[in-house]
Amino acid sequence: MNDIFSIPVRVYYEDTDAERIVYYANYLRFAERARTEFLRALNIPAETAKDGSRCGFVARHVELDYKNSAFLDDLLTVTCEIKELKNSSVNIYQEIKKDQDVLCTINITLVYINIDRHRPTRIPETMRQALN
Repeated sequence: MNDIFSIPVRVYYEDTDAERIVYYANYLRFAERARTEFLRALNIPAETAKDGSRCGFVARHVELDYKNSAFLDDLLTVTCEIKELKNSSVNIYQEIKKDQDVLCTINITLVYINIDRHRPTRIPETMRQALN
């Protein structure tokens, strides 16, 4: 599988609650940004209509484990690492860290679906090679 991919994410005021602590749901947003940039780095389009296939990845299952809090103005690192690639799905492990402190771990399963039929479909070979 690929090496670990990462992006920096700065915590803005809009990401926090009244105590300047990152609101729990925003960790999912940070993780989504990292996955989008990860796929972009692999030349996998975020917008499926561009390639005419009307297919794309959707989240099927997510497991989050919050370990510590992030705060206003923190600079975080969000990672992506492919753990398992199947015919129509991919499991990605992610960490959200501040320096070396892991704040949150995420295991997400994405399923490649045909958007018109709302059914899983085989990940194209070119995409599989990029993900491998």
